[in-house]
Amino acid sequence: MARHLITSALPYINGIKHLGNMVGSMLPADVYSRYLRLRGHDVLYICATDEHGTPAELAAKERGIPVAEFCAQAHDAQKAVYDGFGLAFDHFGRSSSEQNAEITQHFARKLNENGFIEERAIRQVYSPADGRFLPDRYVEGTCPHCGYDKARGDQCENCTRVLDPTDLINPRSAISGSTELEVRETKHLFLLQSKLQVEVEAWIDEVADEWPQLASSIARKWLTEGLNDRAITRDLDWGVPVPADTWPELAADGKVFYVWFDAPIEYIGATKEWADQAPDGETRDWKSWWYEPAGASDVRYTEFMAKDNVPFHSVMFPATEMGIREPWKKVDYLKAFNWLTYYGGKFSTSQKRGVFTDQALEILPADYWRYFLIANAPESDDSSFTWEHFTATVNKDLADTLGNFVNRVLSFSRKRFGDDVPAGGAPGETETKLGEQIAELLAEYETQMEALQFRKAAAALRALWSAGNSYLEEKAPWLEIKTDKDAAALTLRTAMNLIRLYAVVSEPFIPASAAAMRAAFDLPGDDAAWVTAEEATSLTTVPAGTPFTVPPVLFAKITDEDLESYKERFGGAPDA
Repeated sequence: MARHLITSALPYINGIKHLGNMVGSMLPADVYSRYLRLRGHDVLYICATDEHGTPAELAAKERGIPVAEFCAQAHDAQKAVYDGFGLAFDHFGRSSSEQNAEITQHFARKLNENGFIEERAIRQVYSPADGRFLPDRYVEGTCPHCGYDKARGDQCENCTRVLDPTDLINPRSAISGSTELEVRETKHLFLLQSKLQVEVEAWIDEVADEWPQLASSIARKWLTEGLNDRAITRDLDWGVPVPADTWPELAADGKVFYVWFDAPIEYIGATKEWADQAPDGETRDWKSWWYEPAGASDVRYTEFMAKDNVPFHSVMFPATEMGIREPWKKVDYLKAFNWLTYYGGKFSTSQKRGVFTDQALEILPADYWRYFLIANAPESDDSSFTWEHFTATVNKDLADTLGNFVNRVLSFSRKRFGDDVPAGGAPGETETKLGEQIAELLAEYETQMEALQFRKAAAALRALWSAGNSYLEEKAPWLEIKTDKDAAALTLRTAMNLIRLYAVVSEPFIPASAAAMRAAFDLPGDDAAWVTAEEATSLTTVPAGTPFTVPPVLFAKITDEDLESYKERFGGAPDA
């Protein structure tokens, strides 16, 4: 049994996330975590809301409430959506936690002791109209690299370049909109990444060949361009305070750490939150997951994120970990995703285009979304969500291929043989071939899941479902029953064993539906985590005489009327 630490990029606190955010980090991390648990591994899946920085302050200001109150409410709202999607976090924390502040300040002190932090006087944007310095997203303007006119002062979301507010062309205040901005001198702490370039390059050369090309190419591109020293403090009211025992003047000025300095540290902070919140009588060792002398050297650490987060996790945070000169766990495998678009364009709250995760759950259960998103995950390139594609996938794969198989097998058997699994004759050549095919497809599914190739894993899962339908069509128990009752019983018993197998192997993708399939059979002590190759070949796990029930329809088809109503509500193709 291996130990697996899994993290997904922290969703920012400002607003409910859209489907692209879900498939770009949290959902595949959940699918992989569930799979590993089923295989018997020791898994810790950690995530949290990313709560510091200017957008949180701006959103709280717009709502007219304190930023701490805004973040608390937004955290609970996001957590409710993730619960609705069936995301089985071991802990979903908050970057504003005391644990994160404690570890962030520790990291900063150690970096300073080791000569990797320097206090510098810099010139920064100041707004007389607002009476304050304007860090990061408080400044908007035109990107100097791609010309995007809504770039933020920390990063251009169009070309993903990391920026400083002073880089922007035609800058304006995000608070008041004022363009009467000045540049004044102020002091900030800088992380001397340039001094860590060689170490980061050596580490990337050691680990990144195993990563997906998307992740490794982004990391190497950043290293080729060279690591620049970056300011890691900001003039904000909300954030992890600069510790007064190390930088008394900056602390007195109210400086806080930059959100992109403390956010990755929250993976560790959230793990300590998980440990500190252990139920009475239970002890959790958070350091054994992160600190190598405490046991983390035996942990395999996998990160999930969209491509815009890769630079911070592949280069900047590893540089931070190297600079503290302590043996903290670094990522072993970084799974990066491209964009999920909406009819080829961006999801947009303001333009009411696209599906957001809370809205998705209002119209259909989570398993519909989970399956579609993972089966069409933007791994090798961007993928596009369209209602037509979604409808076709749900109707064909979920309703027809899986749902209909389960319903017609169980309903027909109950009608002709009662409420127990029928016995029938001994398996024949057709069952032998089926078992061999199922074992082969299961091995393919396992191979793709181990490789974190989600689209290919979904295709293998779909093939497993299809094999059951092909078997049923070949044997045609509705015809067998007329001439050979035992043959029909054998077919149905074999098909029921397929349903139980589907319940197990489908759980990472569609957990609620998988639970309904497993619950259909009254198998005392059926807590088997995974299906062995022998079980797949023999298809005898559910013996004759086992009581069963027919679950409600697993997946309802999406009608033409449904399709049109969804397009009308959420927007269709751009020219529609």
